[in-house]
Amino acid sequence: MVKQHTSTNKFKSLTEIIETDKEFEKLKESLKRFDVVNEFENIFPELTLIAKAIKVDKQTLFLKVDNSVWKSELNLQKNILIKKINNYFKEEIIKTIKFL
Repeated sequence: MVKQHTSTNKFKSLTEIIETDKEFEKLKESLKRFDVVNEFENIFPELTLIAKAIKVDKQTLFLKVDNSVWKSELNLQKNILIKKINNYFKEEIIKTIKFL
């Protein structure tokens, strides 16, 4: 006869493990950086033809902007861009932006 367990299982989801386990801190940080690059076009659909997110390193977002006029304009709006990104992710992920 097979025994059935009537107690609730204490299995954690992969997401829960990654979120709570200290061993996954570096992975979480890498995923956040990837998310910023990956979600940039969703956060700023109006910039799709103007700027491309390349990478995030040490809370610095690197944006590729080919047009120098747009690069200058986005540099003036840097604080607004940073605030919008951080609000989107509900935490301070980006502190500065560098333009390539």
